[in-house]
Amino acid sequence: MSVMVTGGAGFIGSFVVEELVNQGYKAMVYDNFASGSYENLKGALRTGSVKVVEGDVRDYKALLKCISEVEEVVHLASLISVDESIERPELYFEVNVMGTLNALKASIEAKIKKLVYVSSAAVYGEPVKLPISEDHPLRPMSPYGASKIAAEALCFSYSKTHGLPIVILRPFNVYGPRQQVSHYSGVITKFIKALLRGEEPVIYGDGEQTRDFIYVEDVAKAIVKALESNSAIGEAINIAYGAPTSIKELLRIIAEILSVKPKARFAPPRKGDIRNSYADISKMSRLLRFKPTTILSQGLSKTINYFKEKL
Repeated sequence: MSVMVTGGAGFIGSFVVEELVNQGYKAMVYDNFASGSYENLKGALRTGSVKVVEGDVRDYKALLKCISEVEEVVHLASLISVDESIERPELYFEVNVMGTLNALKASIEAKIKKLVYVSSAAVYGEPVKLPISEDHPLRPMSPYGASKIAAEALCFSYSKTHGLPIVILRPFNVYGPRQQVSHYSGVITKFIKALLRGEEPVIYGDGEQTRDFIYVEDVAKAIVKALESNSAIGEAINIAYGAPTSIKELLRIIAEILSVKPKARFAPPRKGDIRNSYADISKMSRLLRFKPTTILSQGLSKTINYFKEKL
């Protein structure tokens, strides 16, 4: 079986490619390398089961040409920063919505067997109930979250009107090696970077806000399970660990692993940030027959070891 992974050279995508190869698939990486890299793929490339094409999901002809060579698609290519989406909403809809439309159109034209669309928990916005189940109201607090809802709607509509088998996944807070260290990075990479450099990390708000952190290798395994599950077709499924961790507790664990004091600077809450979030993962367990196995301290240790070498 051959699978295209759009955004396959990126943080999550490169782990998906590795998992596909480990499970005996042939993989095609389709990536514009704006944030992805060949370095992320070096292990998978050594297997000889991976083809890499440099391309953009906004380029329909190039996308169609490549999708025509595979049997299934994992659509991961996306811009993912809440902050940046507030600054550049047009760009986020161009890439995340129109890019998804191109992937759907090309999949129909190429007669793809299945498409897995990787959405985001940002579609839920501020929770009205916890844990967050898939029937929770969709009320995004950022253009990023709104772009993911629009892309999901396109997926559901193409599934209904064209019979394309689709599974939609909503990852919560994914962390691990290869995550970008930049102004728009997630909280874990920012904390690790600051503490490794002897700096005080910044906590926005009071630090009591909670998130549901899931290790990237568990996410990759869940995505491949979605490719293989017939019972998941037509469904939206949370991908998460299923437990809340406060930002203060997160900093404490990272500092403990690094044997440093968990000091931080506090700043006002950021626009578009939610207060508390963690997922109901019963649907993932039932339909994908999968539960994450990496506890937070284990995943953080692996992540810290990676960034020690890189930084």
